[in-house]
Amino acid sequence: MAESKSTSSRQSKATQETPDDGVAQAIQKATDEAEEQGFFGTAVDPTPNENYTLKGVTSGAPTPESDPQYAREVRQKLDDDARQR
Repeated sequence: MAESKSTSSRQSKATQETPDDGVAQAIQKATDEAEEQGFFGTAVDPTPNENYTLKGVTSGAPTPESDPQYAREVRQKLDDDARQR
C-alpha cells in the first residue's frame, strides 16, 4: 500500500538523520534556516506573474500593490488558507 504524498515528503527535523561530515551539516543548516524563514512551501502572493508585466499593468490586471480591494481579497485568502492548516 502506497503512503500518501504528504506524509512521505514531509519529515520533522527530529526524525531526519544528522549528517556526519561538515559539508552536509552546512547544507542542512542552510536548508533548515531557509525553511524556517518560509522560503519553501506555499507562495505568499497568489497573483499571477503576468499581472506584474508591462502588458498586465497597462491592461489593468490587479496586483495587491495597485488595487486596495484586491489586496484585501489576497489577505483574506491567505488568512483562510492559514486557518485550514
